[in-house]
Amino acid sequence: MSQKEIDKISGVETTGHEWDGIRELNNPMPRWWVWTFYATIVWAIGYTIAYPAWPLLKDSTKGLLGYSSRAEVAAELSDAKAAQSVFLEKIAAMPLSEIVADKDLTQFAVAGGAAAFKVNCSPCHGSGAAGGMGYPNLNDDDWLWGGDLESINTTLAHGIRYASDPDTRVSEMPAFADILDAEQIKQVAAYVISLTGTPADAAMVEPGKTVFAENCAACHGEDAKGGRDFGAPNLTDAIWLKVSDEAGIVEQVSHPKHGVMPAWNARLGETTVKQLAIYVHSLGGGE
Repeated sequence: MSQKEIDKISGVETTGHEWDGIRELNNPMPRWWVWTFYATIVWAIGYTIAYPAWPLLKDSTKGLLGYSSRAEVAAELSDAKAAQSVFLEKIAAMPLSEIVADKDLTQFAVAGGAAAFKVNCSPCHGSGAAGGMGYPNLNDDDWLWGGDLESINTTLAHGIRYASDPDTRVSEMPAFADILDAEQIKQVAAYVISLTGTPADAAMVEPGKTVFAENCAACHGEDAKGGRDFGAPNLTDAIWLKVSDEAGIVEQVSHPKHGVMPAWNARLGETTVKQLAIYVHSLGGGE
């Protein structure tokens, strides 16, 4: 019988295994750890018997308890939809003015509208509804078609320049490059920029004012504060949708850009559009 080899430094028996001069000590695991490990094995076997666990070719073992996490989630979703249906039915049946008069309905509508906004509207208007070049900021009080609840709802429901909806909002500025000469367009751009800033050539402002009165005032108003019936923007508030400088105004007057917003009623339904309208109105810029 061979004599046990004891490590001189630790005083622990070795296993007899050695690699590159390094000897393995025979340190067995504590008994409590070993029994805990055995218990986890027993638990795992019991779990796979009681619950769905083993995958088969087209299905999996169901387990003796018949538990299904998918069925549990489906039941929770069904309960949530049942709870929501009470509010949704009220929103569908009530006018906007009555919905916002009810605190609980308003809270529900704002939450639902926020969720619908993130999925459908944020790609253009941004996650915070601050918009961007060509896309309106919905947080301020500058509205092309009106910022009260009914106006916002109509805009959302029927869209803007959306050909598939006969009731869509329509406003198209003519391409004045076909109507005015280049000098007149520069003059009117100088006048428009003078309403909020400093034009490149101040001498062009007065003749530009005349050009504006003869060609632009019909939609934008004699005071250039816009016309909501036409979707014509206010040019005196320094809030610009598609351009922000004099050169940009020249280009917009010459060859205007026209954006398109979908008619959301057809896509989301009237109830969701109502919630969207209430959410957008609640952002702070609603009238």
